[in-house]
Amino acid sequence: MKFQVLNIDEVDSTNNWLRTHEGEAGLVVAAEHQTAGRGCGTNVWESERGRNLLFSVLLCPEHIGAAQQFRISMATALAIRSVVAQKVPGEPVSIKWPNDIYVGHRKICGTLIENQLSGSAIRRSIVGVGLNVNQQRFVSDAPNPVSLCQLTGHEHDRKVLLDSILEQLDAYLTSEQTPYEYRRQLYRRGTVGRYRDAGGEFLAELITVEDDGRLLLRHASGRQCHYAFKEVQFII
Repeated sequence: MKFQVLNIDEVDSTNNWLRTHEGEAGLVVAAEHQTAGRGCGTNVWESERGRNLLFSVLLCPEHIGAAQQFRISMATALAIRSVVAQKVPGEPVSIKWPNDIYVGHRKICGTLIENQLSGSAIRRSIVGVGLNVNQQRFVSDAPNPVSLCQLTGHEHDRKVLLDSILEQLDAYLTSEQTPYEYRRQLYRRGTVGRYRDAGGEFLAELITVEDDGRLLLRHASGRQCHYAFKEVQFII
């Protein structure tokens, strides 16, 4: 896929920009600052002007059907994880379901994916990414943010990072190994951790993530439960 990067100074959110502008697949809009950057749901994404990587990519993945739309989330998470891991060798970099990137127990990247479906096909997919790069202090009430600069002690070239992520995204969108590799890189995979659902807190082992994106946990009682996004919360 050929990517065309459009750099802008300020926007409410890069996802909103792509949603309201015409463009071809591969169009990337990257902003120095977002006035209303969003995470999933009602979450707000904190980012100091000109310090981080804030971008959205327009995809038209004809080879991925609507029933397999979680493949886009898998590919995006793997692309970012691979680039981050190269910058912090020796650090544990993993994917916290569904697509956050963690270094140890700290969040370095969040992703917001919005798919527009047409029957059994994906008409358009907007992939929005916020990667903490050169920010050295976080002031919001987010519990566990971290940046590449904090981890390595030096600043990083954001353009180089963006080019690397786009290259990896292109590869993972078509790789047959993407589902396998995604599951291999899951945060807490095969370990017991604390979670919270509508019934309260509990201990469970993370078994896998299904092809449709549902999380499979094994409770301490041995009962296995599937969870869709927002139906369960990791307690970290």
